[in-house]
Amino acid sequence: MPAVPVTVVSDVVCPFCFIGAVRLERAIATSGIEAQVRYAPFLLDPDTPRGGVDLRDRLRRKYGGDPAPMFARVEAMARASGIPLDFGRVTLGVRTVSAHVLLAHAADKGTQAALAMSLFRAYFLEGRNIGEDDELVAVAEAHGFTAAEARGLLQREDEEAAVRAEAQEAARAGVTGVPFFVFGSRLAVAGAQEEATLVSALQRAAQG
Repeated sequence: MPAVPVTVVSDVVCPFCFIGAVRLERAIATSGIEAQVRYAPFLLDPDTPRGGVDLRDRLRRKYGGDPAPMFARVEAMARASGIPLDFGRVTLGVRTVSAHVLLAHAADKGTQAALAMSLFRAYFLEGRNIGEDDELVAVAEAHGFTAAEARGLLQREDEEAAVRAEAQEAARAGVTGVPFFVFGSRLAVAGAQEEATLVSALQRAAQG
């Protein structure tokens, strides 16, 4: 049976995408179905400056209130999936287009899913600014990149433009929130669904 293609539209600063990625990994293992996972970019805040912005100030402006109750709900959801998320470690809203540049090239190396997971961990569990080139290079070196290769990609405007174009294409196709999964060519699942839902989607896609 051929591998089931799974496209995951996500952003590396989205906690629900982190949760969804962990649940997808488990669903694949549980189902016993071979899957070919590809991460596609979505830019939650495409205009974030390189230095980042204060995360709590951003969320107060965006949602009009104290983000602490939302943090608590997301932390509980993450911990139920085995992720020790603590927003006390996460202070910056960071620029993610550069991270997506590296993810695009990691696909050719066969390390894309592992790099995505490392970026989630670096941001959410270690509080690192993954919008900074030095941090991205350090993470990428563990996933098949040389430092020079990663830094060279991050300095190319055409690479950034390609990421922005793909993210805009997803938005035009109707993706308004992430994570957004596409199993096979047509079966779409939105949000950080439970593992059982993802297993079912894998099974349906495998059956054609």
